[in-house]
Amino acid sequence: MGRYLGPKCRICRRIGTKLFLKGPRCYTDKCALSRRPYAPGQHGRIRTKLSNYGLQLREKQKVKRMYGVLERQFRRYFRIAQRKKGVTGTVLLQLLERRLDNVVYQAGFATSRAQARQMVRHNWVYVNGKRVNIPSYLVREGDEISFKNDEKVKQHLKDYKQLNKKRPVPLWLMVDEDKNTVKIVRLPEREDMPADIKEQMIVELYSK
Repeated sequence: MGRYLGPKCRICRRIGTKLFLKGPRCYTDKCALSRRPYAPGQHGRIRTKLSNYGLQLREKQKVKRMYGVLERQFRRYFRIAQRKKGVTGTVLLQLLERRLDNVVYQAGFATSRAQARQMVRHNWVYVNGKRVNIPSYLVREGDEISFKNDEKVKQHLKDYKQLNKKRPVPLWLMVDEDKNTVKIVRLPEREDMPADIKEQMIVELYSK
């Protein structure tokens, strides 16, 4: 699957909010959005009023960039959410939160979702004792995630945990730092997900 290889800070400046794509750097004064809080490009300082469609499109782009998902896969998640019981927008976010790369990131074992994706692809991650190298794998309630039993891997995990001390672990995850494991206590609820996401806009966009 293709992926975005351009400058990540440019995305945050275009969207107008921090997406924490560069890990610890986003929490420091070096953050590009903190230094230049306007859109990139020659006309970035000019404020333009977006239409309703423009606002919906930007919200979709924000969520796609945040979770590192491209359009085709994101649309597939939306179709799955439509078929499931419950509020479509909430179910959509729940599917994204349940991705294996996101769980590794949220548990604090990676400094960014991109790094967590790389860890999964490099065969570092196990689910219920079985190696899983698919970042989009959806975890279930009761699953236990562990990591490769290797001294180099353990040292990396320890370093990443140190860098992520300021970031709280969601309540739907139970992390054992001594054993380097993550237990899925329950499925994520709306209050466990980013509060600044307006998922209803995405539903309205795809429902046209």
